[in-house]
Amino acid sequence: MATRLSIITTRTGDQGSTGLADGSRRDKDDLRIAALGDVDELNSVIGLWRAEPLPADIDGLLKQVQNDLFDMGAELAIPGHTALTQAHIARLEERLTHYNAGLPTLAEFILPGGTRAASLAHLARTTCRRAERTVVSLRRAEDFALASQQYLNRLSDLCFVLARCLNRYADHPDTLWQR
Repeated sequence: MATRLSIITTRTGDQGSTGLADGSRRDKDDLRIAALGDVDELNSVIGLWRAEPLPADIDGLLKQVQNDLFDMGAELAIPGHTALTQAHIARLEERLTHYNAGLPTLAEFILPGGTRAASLAHLARTTCRRAERTVVSLRRAEDFALASQQYLNRLSDLCFVLARCLNRYADHPDTLWQR
C-alpha cells in the first residue's frame, strides 16, 4: 500500500482555505468543502454506530456504506470526478426493500430512540439529511453528480428502517409520537 499522508500538520489552511485533490484551493466555508465535511461527519457517525453490537448483516452493510461515503468524498475533493453510480443506489434500494419487508406498517410518526443502536441509526439519519441538503445546495451552485445526492436520500431512508429493525431485534417497540 502506498503512503497517502506522511505529514498531518501542514499549516496550509491557517489562512482559511483548504486544498482539493486536484490542487485547487477553496475557502473552508465553500459549499464543496461544507459538503465534504458533512459527508465525513456522516461517515464518522456511522463508525460510532458500528461500535455497537449489531447483527453481522447490518454491520457488513454499514461497512460498505462507509466505503461508498469515502468514495463520495473523493467526488467532492476532485471536481468532475464520479465514483457513485446508479448501481450503488440500487444496492441501497434492495436493502431497503429487504429490511422494510419485516416491519409493521407505520400508523403514526415514530420518535427517534429505543435502543442505543437504534438511536445511533437515527443520529446517522439526521446527519445524512444534513449532508444531503448541503449536496443539493452544491449541485445548485456547481456541477456535482446527481447519483451522490440520490444515494444520500436513500441512505437516510435506510437508516430509518434499520433503526426500526434494531429496535425490533431487541424486542423494543417503536416509540410513537403522541398528539
